Amino acid sequence: MPLVGTGEIIAGGPGVGAFNAVLLEHATAIAAGAEAAAAPVILQISENTVKYHGAAAPVVAAALATARRAAVPVAVHLDHATSIDLVYEAVELGVGSVMFDASTLPYDDNVAATAEVARWCHIRGVLVEGELGEVGGKDGAHAPGARTDPAQAAAYVAATGVDALAVAAGTSHGMITRDAVLDLALISELRDAVPVPLVLHGSSGVPDETLAAAVRHGLTKVNIATRLNAVLTAEIRRALGDAPGLVDPRRYLGSARTAVSQEVARLLEVLRGGILGDN
Repeated sequence: MPLVGTGEIIAGGPGVGAFNAVLLEHATAIAAGAEAAAAPVILQISENTVKYHGAAAPVVAAALATARRAAVPVAVHLDHATSIDLVYEAVELGVGSVMFDASTLPYDDNVAATAEVARWCHIRGVLVEGELGEVGGKDGAHAPGARTDPAQAAAYVAATGVDALAVAAGTSHGMITRDAVLDLALISELRDAVPVPLVLHGSSGVPDETLAAAVRHGLTKVNIATRLNAVLTAEIRRALGDAPGLVDPRRYLGSARTAVSQEVARLLEVLRGGILGDN
């Protein structure tokens, strides 16, 4: 199935899985997991991943190629971009949506910068996700325990014209334990107040049953990154521990890729359970 726009996927309703790829193995595993679950998926490339690879073009090209050969709808999204120049470059390379993160700026500066990015992207048919309420743990810039105010969120969306909004409701980036406590009542309030899809970052730390409940309370896009890294790393450790003399990276990365694809499929089923109400 061809590469699709992010808008086509999020228009399908709540509980969309959005997974971050750092390596090519992540990208192909995300697509394979979505195929196994027979579900659309958003494949995300973060600004930090671009920095890790030294340039946007190689990693974005790999993500787009992976999406184009998938058997289910796959969109490619630029995640947590603080650089406007990177947004412009990624859009020119072909991403269908961007998350422009100006949340560390003063409110008025955040609004002005995000509105300009949204205007530029909309001319080119690209969706923009913004962030007002801070998510805990992101590079030390976001305060743990932050919560998005529904009235301010609605005003922010109106002022910037963003197509989706990342909200703070109890998660934190980089969690390797799955014991985050979400404010489900706040998610419901945000859903009622904000006219665009809501996005939850830092979802790796949320237990399965809470993820499903959060979807029922109004989340559309659920971002997961650290959980996949934990699964990948655990499988590499297991494979190398079982065979200390193993040097062919295809052997240990191959099994790690399979483990990640299985986790993606499982998590997509969890999110689907939130839609169907059977979780």
